[in-house]
Amino acid sequence: MTTFLDNIFNGLALGAVYALVALGFVIIFKASGVMNFAHGSLLLLGGYLTAVFHDDLGFAGALAVAVLVTAAVAGAMDRFLLHAGGTDPHTAHVQTIVTIGVDIVILTDLSRRIGGDLLSLGDPWGDSVSGLGPVTVADSRIAAIVVSTVVIAGVFALFRYTSWGLSLRASAEDVEAAALMGVRLVRIRTLAWCLAGALAALAAVFLAAFPAPGLERTTGQIALKAFPAAILGGMASPPGALAGSLLIGLTEALVAGYQSDLHILGEGFGDVAPYAVMVLVLLVRPTGLFGGKAAVRV
Repeated sequence: MTTFLDNIFNGLALGAVYALVALGFVIIFKASGVMNFAHGSLLLLGGYLTAVFHDDLGFAGALAVAVLVTAAVAGAMDRFLLHAGGTDPHTAHVQTIVTIGVDIVILTDLSRRIGGDLLSLGDPWGDSVSGLGPVTVADSRIAAIVVSTVVIAGVFALFRYTSWGLSLRASAEDVEAAALMGVRLVRIRTLAWCLAGALAALAAVFLAAFPAPGLERTTGQIALKAFPAAILGGMASPPGALAGSLLIGLTEALVAGYQSDLHILGEGFGDVAPYAVMVLVLLVRPTGLFGGKAAVRV
């Protein structure tokens, strides 16, 4: 029973962090119709900046710089590299391909800088653990759940109560109608990219924290595990991204915790489990858990 509870808590912590990344995918898709395949390299950039500056600025200062710089890089990527295609949704597939090239460029440079090192981000939790009843939990996991919950609640409040959130939802429903009503589409989508970049930088802190050994050049690939979460929930649904992330996190933790009992599925099944869950759900719900049916004009 203790093992089960331990796996459940770890799954919730993983799911909370994946939700930060999956929300980034969803926000960008809602704002621009682009599937951002450079999201993993943005995450790695945020983690790298935190690792570089934490000795001089302290953890909080380094994290603030990393969040701001990563947000600025994401916004600049949209404004100067993708905006040339305009806001026409029919060009979104071209812009998606551009993000693959951007990912290669950023990832190559960061991999050269990091090399084979394991970088510490200087987080205040270290390798300390706490006991919650019969379960022993790393403090970094507790911090991941608390911080992610607060940040995600703030993002949902932005969607619900701010003019930017209203404009984003309006443009996601109908770009032409939103433009005719005075919505500044370019500003809305650039701010969406900035927010997604900031969330990615924050997620990097918890993905590199204990029990992970630290930040390495492959850390950005973990963002790909949040991709099935965004697909599961429906790419245009922030609540779906949250639900999908928790499902993926719990699946990954339970598969890893009971790997010895699932040996028939292969030793590395935990790495592909998120994608297996995605395929199974999409067979039943092709538009995702929270995706709606698209209207087609005939």
